[in-house]
Amino acid sequence: MKAVVIVGASAGGLATAEALRRMGHEGAVALVGDEAHPPYDRPPLSKQILTGEWEPDRLPLRPEEDVRALDLDLRLGVRATGLDVAARTVELADGTRLPYRDLVVATGVRPRRLPGTEGVSGVHTLRTLEDALALRARLAPGRRLVIVGAGFVGAEVAAVARGLGVDVTVLEAGPVPLALAVGERAGGFLTRAHHEHGVDLRTGAAVAEVLSVRGEVTGVALTDGRTIGADDVLVAIGSVPNTEWLEGSGLTVDNGLVCDEFSVAAPGVHGVGDVARWHNPLFGTAMRVEHRTHAAEQGMAVARNLLNPDARRPFAPVPYFWSDQYRMKIQAYGSLRDHDQALVLDEDAAQGRLLVAYRREDRLAGVLGIGTPPKTLRAWRTHIATGTAWEAAVASTAAA
Repeated sequence: MKAVVIVGASAGGLATAEALRRMGHEGAVALVGDEAHPPYDRPPLSKQILTGEWEPDRLPLRPEEDVRALDLDLRLGVRATGLDVAARTVELADGTRLPYRDLVVATGVRPRRLPGTEGVSGVHTLRTLEDALALRARLAPGRRLVIVGAGFVGAEVAAVARGLGVDVTVLEAGPVPLALAVGERAGGFLTRAHHEHGVDLRTGAAVAEVLSVRGEVTGVALTDGRTIGADDVLVAIGSVPNTEWLEGSGLTVDNGLVCDEFSVAAPGVHGVGDVARWHNPLFGTAMRVEHRTHAAEQGMAVARNLLNPDARRPFAPVPYFWSDQYRMKIQAYGSLRDHDQALVLDEDAAQGRLLVAYRREDRLAGVLGIGTPPKTLRAWRTHIATGTAWEAAVASTAAA
């Protein structure tokens, strides 16, 4: 049996299928996705789709003819509901059982929701094309949008909504938005940018309840007793890995599907993309990375190892992510979380420019740049990839 079953038809799943074919795999490849759409790109949902600059026909990751050329058993609009590792079969919601030699789990994540908001019109999350179109239809000058959570999704939507003339309030429970992800200096820099563009960004604000009348959202109540009126509420408080269908399979699930340095969760089972928490030997720690570039890279790495089992290579990337907010291009390489030091190397708020290096123990762990030349960031990325010691990296790049 040479069949490969890939569960998850987004960037990571499609990248795996493409790499298998490109590297010569001639056996059956099934690609299963719970959305009815062909594989499409998600980052534009909170950017070009929400602004109206793009329409949905620009989202597909590949033209139809390119997907057909992969000769896939393409099963869209159907969820995986169970896994029998011993029998090597995946069960689908339509009752089908797919046998496999190798299984790739690429089921991604879904947004966290606030309790009591199910079925309330005007309460949104943002993960799918339908989510983005539903929110876009509600954004108009003078309307009031409350965003719960000041992570990257919340911040990007705030920037887009302000550009459309929407009155935006962002509620963040922590003292500094994005501090856990990028540190207080970078979080503070982004906070000032939102304030300058008219966003009412409130920190230390915990939501007690989303208010509604006759099933239509009217506002948000905070734990301190204050209320904020709203025509729409976007809940952007993080995500949950889609692993429920793996219950009872015997696989280890802990904030994602737990995998080793080869992205292997069990014999014949591999994790790719947002759902996978794998050991990254470059940083010596387990990671679960929710970024588009990472998903594609991991899919290609898994495909290569599947077809070359005697020459497997650990998956040890330098993670990369980007975000667009107002006219700021934010880019980061490496692992920024759990850093011991965030060193500001360059900052000019008037020019929208910031460069921060992140130390973990005695080595360079990451770098974040806003308005930073690509050449500068590439130099820092090289230091991260080669494991350069902190002091040497800072000294070398400063000298350059």
